[in-house]
Amino acid sequence: MPKHGLIEFDAVLAIARRGSFRAAALELGLSTTALSNVIGKLERQLGVRLFNRTTRSVSLTDAGRQFVDKIGPALQDIHEAMENAQSQQDTPSGTLRINGFAAAAREILPLLLQFLRLYPQVHVDLVTEGRLVDIVADGFDLGIRTADLVPSDMIAVPLGPRRRYAVVASPNYLRTREQPRSPSDLLAHPCIRVRLPNGALYRWQFEKGGQPIQIDVDGPITLDEASLARMAVLEDVGIGFFMESDVQGDLTAGRLVRLLEDWTPSLEQLCLYYPSRRHSSAAFKAFVDLARKFAASTTATEIVPVSRTVG
Repeated sequence: MPKHGLIEFDAVLAIARRGSFRAAALELGLSTTALSNVIGKLERQLGVRLFNRTTRSVSLTDAGRQFVDKIGPALQDIHEAMENAQSQQDTPSGTLRINGFAAAAREILPLLLQFLRLYPQVHVDLVTEGRLVDIVADGFDLGIRTADLVPSDMIAVPLGPRRRYAVVASPNYLRTREQPRSPSDLLAHPCIRVRLPNGALYRWQFEKGGQPIQIDVDGPITLDEASLARMAVLEDVGIGFFMESDVQGDLTAGRLVRLLEDWTPSLEQLCLYYPSRRHSSAAFKAFVDLARKFAASTTATEIVPVSRTVG
C-alpha cells in the first residue's frame, strides 16, 4: 500500500520506476483504475501531463521527468522521517515489503508465518521474481538472496546452513531404467527442462573434485515453476533438478529417489539483507531478530561466514 498517505507522489514514482500502470498498481496495492484516477487528478491540479500513455507503453513527459527528479529525494526524506517516528512505537505494526526469488521464498515461508503469528498487526508483502532488484530504489524493506548476490553495501543476515541441489526421479520411473552414475548419463534419460526468468533454458549444474560440469539436458517438457516440475517427476515423466528443500519431503517419504548426490556440493547460504542506513521500525527490528533465531534453529553446524557485513 502507499506509505503515509502520500499516494499521489508515491504513485508517480512507482509508475516511473515500473514503466507500467499495471505493475505500479500491484506494487501499491491499488487497482489500475484507481491508480489512473489518482494520476489524472494530480495532472489536473498541476495543469500539465506527467506521462505519455499509449496502449503499449508509458513514459514520462519532460514535465514529468523534472517533477520526478524534484520530488524523489524529498519524498524519500519524508518517508524516512516518518519511519523514524514510527520506530519509537512498542508494538510492531504496519507493512514489511520483502523481495526474493521464488525458491528462497519457499524456504523462508516458515519464518514468515511464525512472524505473522507473533505479530498479527504486521502485514508482510512478499514479492518473488527472478531478476535482481535494487531493494531501496524499488521500495522494499528487505531482500532475500544467496550470499554471493547480496550487494556489498548491504547488511546481510545468514538464514541457515548451505543449500544443495537434488537430482531426483520416481521409484516407478527407475524400475525400468538404469540409474545415471555421472551427469553425462542424463543425456540418455528424459529430463524436465527448466526455463529461467530471462527465457533461457537452464543448464544443470554439477561439480565433483573441484571440477564444475554443465549439462544441457533434453526431455518432453519445459517448465518454469518448481511445483509443476515436481508434479511431472512424481508422475514418472522423467528426471528433475530441484533445490533440495523443494523435494525433501518426497525423499523422506520415499516418493522420490535421489540421484548423483556426490555431484551436488553445497551452495551459498540464503541471506536476509537490508541497507545499513535506515530508520528501523518496530516491525522491521522484530523480523530481523526472529530471522536470527530462525537461522540458529535451522543450522545444525556452525554458520559458514559470508563475504558481506553481518549485522
